[in-house]
Amino acid sequence: MPDQKQQDTPQQTPPGTEALLVPPADHGEKSYVGHERLSGKAAIITGGDSGIGRAVAIAFAREGADVVVSYLNEHEDAQETARLVEEAGRKAILVPGDLVDPAHCRAIVARAVQEFGRIDVLVNNAAFQMSHESIEDVPDEEWERTFAVNISAMFYICKAAVKHMPKGSSIINTSSVNSDKPSPTLLAYAATKGAIANFSAGLAQSLAEKGIRVNSVAPGPIWTPLIPSTMPPEAVATFGQQVPMKRPGQPAEVAPTYVFLASDQASYISGARVAVTGGVPIL
Repeated sequence: MPDQKQQDTPQQTPPGTEALLVPPADHGEKSYVGHERLSGKAAIITGGDSGIGRAVAIAFAREGADVVVSYLNEHEDAQETARLVEEAGRKAILVPGDLVDPAHCRAIVARAVQEFGRIDVLVNNAAFQMSHESIEDVPDEEWERTFAVNISAMFYICKAAVKHMPKGSSIINTSSVNSDKPSPTLLAYAATKGAIANFSAGLAQSLAEKGIRVNSVAPGPIWTPLIPSTMPPEAVATFGQQVPMKRPGQPAEVAPTYVFLASDQASYISGARVAVTGGVPIL
């Protein structure tokens, strides 16, 4: 069988699905080995059905955490994530819905508290993006949705969650290399990722006295369904080749950073933005 290439992956409609991704992404299904670094913890992961979110859910479960998986409407992907979490012996709670709705953001937190009684780790990972060549091509409603999903939902969820997070808890927000090196074709998305980095650094200072740590992870090009569902075919075919490592990263290569930041090993790390970029420096 010939090697599968990125150009072989079919175009998808947002938010995309793992089943159509060619070549398939690696979420650590066969490789991630846990070491009880999150034993007994309860976590929320938004955008946890696929991509980085699925890899983080797998890793957290194998490290001993139960997880609430928030997602939009990709039910098959979410069910597969839940299966992998449960296979690791942990509880997976699926909560579908649109993060544009502030009430739904608060409902995710309420469900986690109902199930677990507290929240030890909050991973704000869900994101929306679309690619355009010119600012004139960006519809007003798309701009507003990008900010609603990527940054406003983060605010609503954090605001609702902190009262349920004990001392030693961790908030991890997914930023991007775009927070430092914005792509002109991802104008709205890049702007939100810069906002996430800034929000995380400010919130880290605000919550330090409560003993809650806040950090952000800044991935570079990672191979997920978001790519063929939001980028033109020519960009998908060469995706990741622009970084020094000359390839896209896999979700499994990002997840260990989230595990470390969620764990007690990172007890003195807050306000940081950690680059996982294939060699692209972030200042």
